[in-house]
Amino acid sequence: MEDVLLGRILTAMTLAFHIIYATVGVGIPIVIMVFEFLGIKKNDYHYLTMARRIAKGYTVTVAVGVVTGTIIGLQLSLIWPDFMKLAGQIIALPLFMETFAFFFEAIFLGIYLYTWDRFKNRWHHWLLTIPVVIGSSLSAVFITTVNSFMNTPAGFDLVEGVFKNVDPIMAMFNASTGVRVFHVVVTAYMTAAFFMVTVAAVKLLRSKHTEDRAYHRKGLKVNMIIGLAAAALTLLAGDLSAKFLHNEQPEKLAAFEWHFETEENADLILFGILDEENQEVKGALRIPAALSILSGNKPSTEVTGLNDIPKDEWPPLVVHYFFDIMVIFGMFGLGVSALYFILKLFKREEWAHSRFMLYLYALSGPLCFAAIEAGWFTAELGRQPWIIRGYMRVSEAITQADGLGITMIMFGVLYLILGYTTIQVMVNMFKNESARDSQIAYYGKESLMEQGGRF
Repeated sequence: MEDVLLGRILTAMTLAFHIIYATVGVGIPIVIMVFEFLGIKKNDYHYLTMARRIAKGYTVTVAVGVVTGTIIGLQLSLIWPDFMKLAGQIIALPLFMETFAFFFEAIFLGIYLYTWDRFKNRWHHWLLTIPVVIGSSLSAVFITTVNSFMNTPAGFDLVEGVFKNVDPIMAMFNASTGVRVFHVVVTAYMTAAFFMVTVAAVKLLRSKHTEDRAYHRKGLKVNMIIGLAAAALTLLAGDLSAKFLHNEQPEKLAAFEWHFETEENADLILFGILDEENQEVKGALRIPAALSILSGNKPSTEVTGLNDIPKDEWPPLVVHYFFDIMVIFGMFGLGVSALYFILKLFKREEWAHSRFMLYLYALSGPLCFAAIEAGWFTAELGRQPWIIRGYMRVSEAITQADGLGITMIMFGVLYLILGYTTIQVMVNMFKNESARDSQIAYYGKESLMEQGGRF
């Protein structure tokens, strides 16, 4: 197997594994913040218990996310050394700032976890969620600026193969940074919310106790609100992304949609099978003029086709399938949350919590994670064959060292161990939790001890 392919597979495997923890790391702090706010505002121990439990589980994912994030940094240097040699001069600042943002988050997360019962005024404890949310979100912002630079490089002049007149700030805030950061952050919020919707739905399917069902119904409703709001913002992010790609990366948009001929009234293509040799799409769902409307808000918008782009700069056309998965699975979350509130609006409470609907809710979390995975494959495949678009191809950046095959196997084993360990720790952490955490969240550790309770 060629080294370039091995390097791509290894990097893709690492990113695919890390993105699960990164998404949880960015999205869950918002959920914790909302639940503790509601718990204090309403003096409701259910919400306080949810905040406390979610925070405990969150620390596990943060720990593993640190490991996988560190691995990505190492792999960039080991597998793609020529990329780091050139680009490292320009994008070192956001890489450093991402580390700073993580430490900022970790410091306040530690204080948050160990001071649940230390403040007489509970609002003082809630304030600690603000830096945690800021730190986690900034981590996503800074690392996304690096990826944006790879798509729309800026902040330098290339003179005889050497980057000169380097401006790190301009490199960070390149043409695609705003659109991509917005997309990454809101999809993380959406996915985290629907992940918690899945937890609540599964618990409601299994639980028979009135108190437990009331507890999980509250969790379901709040996470549906967060999920619906974030999903609506994700629609906006998708619309902005389509317009950006139309103007700045037309080859990427054309590959997403198997769009070969430059034309107005371009159709949006969903699903289908491509006959690449004849440039024919069979069995697809076509939405007339929708691609032109997405690209420029009107059917007369002319959309660039792949045939007007050099063939050696075409992204792999398999990217269309990942694009479809991202869109359809992402829309599923929006659909079920909208349906939930429609049923609530028309006082169909029993329908909103029927077993059929609960099964649909339970699917939303896994499908959102699948959409996140597909989205990153879409973004990365869509940039091919470039590692720095227009300046350096992936084939030019690969290491000349041997051993990529055995390295890939070793990291694959590591990810299996980390994934299995995460699941086992989370299961054991929450297996025996019951009303005890509810009492602690409501009364506080010291109050329970004063009552003769055993903590």
